[in-house]
Amino acid sequence: MTTSTRETASQPRCSGCGIPLQTTDTVKPGYVPEKALQNEPVICQRCFRIKNYNESSSVTPDQDEFLRLLGQIGTKNALVIHIVDLFDFQGSVISGLQRFIGNNPVLLAVNKTDLLPKVTNWNKIRNWVQKQAKDAGLKTVDIVLCSAKRSDGFDRLLEAVGRHRGDRDVYVVGATNVGKSTLINRLIRDYSDLEQELTTSRYPGTTLDMVNIPLDDGKFIVDTPGIMYPSRYTEIVDTRDLGVLLPEKALKPAVYQLNEGQTLFLGGFARFDFIQGTGHHHSFTCFVSSGVPIHRTKLERADELFANHAGELLSPPSKENLEKLPAWTRHEFRIAKGSQSDVFISGLGWVKINSDQGSVVAVHAPKGIRVMVRDSLI
Repeated sequence: MTTSTRETASQPRCSGCGIPLQTTDTVKPGYVPEKALQNEPVICQRCFRIKNYNESSSVTPDQDEFLRLLGQIGTKNALVIHIVDLFDFQGSVISGLQRFIGNNPVLLAVNKTDLLPKVTNWNKIRNWVQKQAKDAGLKTVDIVLCSAKRSDGFDRLLEAVGRHRGDRDVYVVGATNVGKSTLINRLIRDYSDLEQELTTSRYPGTTLDMVNIPLDDGKFIVDTPGIMYPSRYTEIVDTRDLGVLLPEKALKPAVYQLNEGQTLFLGGFARFDFIQGTGHHHSFTCFVSSGVPIHRTKLERADELFANHAGELLSPPSKENLEKLPAWTRHEFRIAKGSQSDVFISGLGWVKINSDQGSVVAVHAPKGIRVMVRDSLI
């Protein structure tokens, strides 16, 4: 063991995010004023600001460090709970997870079920999730649909952990903003003597290192840092726009009957074009946060409208925040006749294609944001 490793191992850690604490550099992760070391529990300045002032911080771990921590799981005897966001499933699944964790079993916890409309066929949702997980290369021993916010499905998740854990530690992995720390906080309050809670916020990268939560049998639940994917809209927007993008309540589907050559602007975040289709008009259903207004116009006017009114009529984001985002790029899709498809925009939502006649559509979104066609979720 090197000297630096010994020093890190002996350092106190933040009880909120798990990072080793330090008192010398205010801009590096883990900074805490020296007098605050007397507090119980001790949390770093970053966690203190998030917890008390809902304030974001620019201090985030390096992506390589994320992957290094994730790779450690492959050397352990572990049950891996992979938490994904049902609202942003393709954006929050950790690509190549099995490569990092080896043969360790995966329990897939699908969070934020409370965001789907109340009239939802849950058997269909579960079958959809199973297919998507298989397509992502995950070898799941169980799938649990849940809502950390409402505690729905949490008992089922704990039962599944009990069935599959054996004598293993439990590692919890997930992308940022999927509700990972919120779920673990429920676990701490109900099933652990640990008094402090993990720091939770809607800002990416809240948990900076692995946090060990002791269980009664001497094993641990280990919370890992949230993986940040810049292909998700929630990772690249200004923090003031996160509250707009992340739905707080069940989605209210907005249905639009569009003729060929009509466009929908999803606030100033993205644009959906209906280019071509058989028949008079087609029906499209938008599933986005209620904070994202939808504006309909003619395709021939769309470029001019965006150039003149982005950040004003077409907002959020504001003009100032829009200028910080990458320039838009265009994605065109041919929707097959008879298919049931969603056009998915990671972190923003999706547009369901209701017509089975076949169509050509396009999406304009910031370069790098994941845009794809998938089987319809609902």
